[in-house]
Amino acid sequence: MTIAMTKIEADTLPASDAGSDVFRDGAFVADDWTILADDAEIPSEGRVFLPLARFLETVESLEGDNRPVGVVLQPGERTDALAPYLDRVAAIALVFPKFADGRAYSHANLLRDKYGYQGTLRAVGDVLIDQIGPMRRVGFSEFKVVNEPTRKALVEGHDPEVKLYYQPAVRKEPPAGTRPWMRKAPD
Repeated sequence: MTIAMTKIEADTLPASDAGSDVFRDGAFVADDWTILADDAEIPSEGRVFLPLARFLETVESLEGDNRPVGVVLQPGERTDALAPYLDRVAAIALVFPKFADGRAYSHANLLRDKYGYQGTLRAVGDVLIDQIGPMRRVGFSEFKVVNEPTRKALVEGHDPEVKLYYQPAVRKEPPAGTRPWMRKAPD
């Protein structure tokens, strides 16, 4: 994988090449996407993630290009700017600059539920083991994990799946037994 990253993700990567894969469907697999910096030249081939502003500037010129294109959405950017173009976007990387910044959860929820986006949602940045279950709940399907303890836990099979919820969710969930405030993940 070629790496020309956005500023936030570059700051979270370790010195090793531990970021050359992505966690998808319960396993780490090779990452065949390149995350381009704002000023990086768009390569003539390969899968690329473009920053939102760059994508919006070049969306018309990408019209005849049949390769998959992704967009990096930073926490402070608006999902509605991307909404008219979602049918042209194969993947969206939502940035978690730090553990306590949960705006990407809202972005994911809006993309899935309000705009009906069916493509890949990737979490990048400060992705920790405790976040993966809630991230899946709002629609994330891939995780760019650079935190070594989280990577180790996932490799060892400690994949946190949340089966019971105390809060009602945006998506329909059946009640769990006689406790109406407790919800169960759909099977």
